[in-house]
Amino acid sequence: MDRISTYGSYQSALLNVLNATGRQDAAQQQYASGKLGSDLKAYANKAEALTATNSLQARLSAYVDANKALASKLEVTDSALGQVSDAVAGARKAVADAVAAGDGSGLMTALQGFLTQGLGALNTQYQGKYLFAGGQTATQPVQASQLSDLTAAPSIASLFKNDNLPQVSRLDDSTTAVTGQLASAVGQPFLSVLKSVEAINQDPVTGPITGQLTQAQQQLLQNTLASFDAAQATVTAAQAQNGVVQKQTDDAIKTLSDRQTTLTGVLGGITDADMADAASRLSLAQTALQASAQVFGSLRQDSLLNLLSRG
Repeated sequence: MDRISTYGSYQSALLNVLNATGRQDAAQQQYASGKLGSDLKAYANKAEALTATNSLQARLSAYVDANKALASKLEVTDSALGQVSDAVAGARKAVADAVAAGDGSGLMTALQGFLTQGLGALNTQYQGKYLFAGGQTATQPVQASQLSDLTAAPSIASLFKNDNLPQVSRLDDSTTAVTGQLASAVGQPFLSVLKSVEAINQDPVTGPITGQLTQAQQQLLQNTLASFDAAQATVTAAQAQNGVVQKQTDDAIKTLSDRQTTLTGVLGGITDADMADAASRLSLAQTALQASAQVFGSLRQDSLLNLLSRG
């Protein structure tokens, strides 16, 4: 036979209140957050799938962020290559115009300006690192400033301090791309042809190039135009390569973002609460709590002895 006591009744009523409070809190949390729970215990046998999906989502986010940063860097690279291209085109035009007019007045000054423009672009920095230096991003890749530096150096190649390791970036789990350009590969043909013009200017027989051009000067300058065209083709090829990588990067960002969207839906299927069910359970829990509270309140007013005496 079970014993009946005031203490036992209080304990039973209090337990009902606590249980009802717990159910109300759980239902209220789900209804407010829209999620089944805040830890893996709430997902039971789905916990492993949830962990794996969250891990993949984090990896995709890291790739998207890295590719967006890479896209900005490639945009700066494209701008710098455009400046080199303009410098080559401007220098060629200056030489061609001088040959056509038979007048070299101001030619060397103009070429110095285009050299400065090209060197400035090849020594472009992005976030404190030299874009065209390969792996040696802390070292200025082209160490020259004047046309005379080109003829004074042992070779044009000696003026370039970049290494031979263009940056390679991972776009996703299975794709890598060469995303860096080297100053020597882009700029050496340009500096070489400018050296040729400066050599003509410095030669005691053919120089200096000032005022009316001699027939020999015209012919020598005419011969450099093909080298200017080759230098322009080199820069154009570098721009095209950079454009290909820009397209790859943009495509990777879109693909990864689409996968993120899909995974968000998968995560929602695992973690999202049924709002109609949560609202219904919240209402039932509130009702149960009110009922338990009323029972507990009535027990506070009546002891078991009073109840038995009334009977």
